[in-house]
Amino acid sequence: MYISFPYPGIKSLDVPEKNLLGVFSPSTLEIEKSEEEIIEDAFSNPIASSPLPETLEWCQDVLILVDDYTRTTPTQKILPRLIEELERGGIKPEGIRFLVASGTHRLMTKEERLKKFGEEIPTRFTILSHRWWDPSQLVYFGETEGGTPIYVNRVVEEVDLIIGIGQIVPHRVTGFSGGGNIIQPGICGEETTGRTHWLSAEFKGREILGKIENPVKQEIERVAEKVGLEWVINTIQDGSGRLVEVVAGEPVQAYRRGARRSLEVYRAELPHEAEIVIADSHPYDSDLWVAAKGIYAAELAVKQGGIVILVSPCPEGISPSHPEVLKQGYQTFEEVNQKVRQEKIKKLTAAAHLVHVGRVIKERAKGILVSTGISKEEAERLGFIHAHEPQEALEIAFSLVGRDAKLAVLQRGGEILPVIK
Repeated sequence: MYISFPYPGIKSLDVPEKNLLGVFSPSTLEIEKSEEEIIEDAFSNPIASSPLPETLEWCQDVLILVDDYTRTTPTQKILPRLIEELERGGIKPEGIRFLVASGTHRLMTKEERLKKFGEEIPTRFTILSHRWWDPSQLVYFGETEGGTPIYVNRVVEEVDLIIGIGQIVPHRVTGFSGGGNIIQPGICGEETTGRTHWLSAEFKGREILGKIENPVKQEIERVAEKVGLEWVINTIQDGSGRLVEVVAGEPVQAYRRGARRSLEVYRAELPHEAEIVIADSHPYDSDLWVAAKGIYAAELAVKQGGIVILVSPCPEGISPSHPEVLKQGYQTFEEVNQKVRQEKIKKLTAAAHLVHVGRVIKERAKGILVSTGISKEEAERLGFIHAHEPQEALEIAFSLVGRDAKLAVLQRGGEILPVIK
């Protein structure tokens, strides 16, 4: 059976039928309502909250947080309706500001901002970028009950209301994205983000990914509450990228409702674990930092001692924002933890990423990388076996685990949530 990948320049793969456990992907749903009706329903029926205009009586300045290029949230479709709600509540255009919640990613390009906001919004409103690396842009908000220091973009002190827009998909660090994630890591500094991400590194992927409630999400919600996040608008899209539901209202309750729906959409049931798992990282393909989502999904599907093959173009390489990844390479938790204690690795966000991938390709399985944006030398320095194309990767995998090995293909590996039957 021929398996194709959603990337120009990466060849298809011929998998023997006798080896194929299945091709798995998130659900593609038939929804009777239009996307406009879905958005309208969310604003008309907010969760655990009054309608937005009724919450604006004492507000003059509103900050809207929007996720960045690493997310496929259809923000452009939501913003006109949101601005209409704000204006109904008496907020003037000069009282509305946007801040791109980029976490520890690079800044968005002009083309990416246009895709996210459309042409009209940037001409009417101020759009700010979160510079997480610049201490002068941050303000200290104390600590959470869990001991996480909160350094957050200082613009939050200048507004009366904070609204977050994002999507809800399975997430290795927090179980699912959405809700308080728009604050942490969205607009926080490295120290805050490092602490929550390092907390997630203490757990295996199977203990966090796809878990609606978990210790990391709870800590993130504490950060968001202290910073003052009061309203969220979170989207759920299906396996084709189509909008299927929007939840809006109080951040914690809206997130819980949306995460349950997201779980229904993104879970894919496998009859049993596979010796070989091949995953793309679509739609998160810009660099390996985000493409690793395909590896995290594969952890839930691969048998102990098996092989994970990641197929992703990574045109920006490994990580423009985190050169530590190539310098250190992926390692086990014990190895990274020792270097953190010895202060050989100081950025905990990078340390957590090293562990998240290392738990898969160092502790559970071996990793093979097929990427047009990462060289053989770089792949091997990271700890992968390098292959020029998927067919070569499969032949290497068969040579390691045997030609009778069962193989699972995970499509949209950046979002899929494999579940063993």
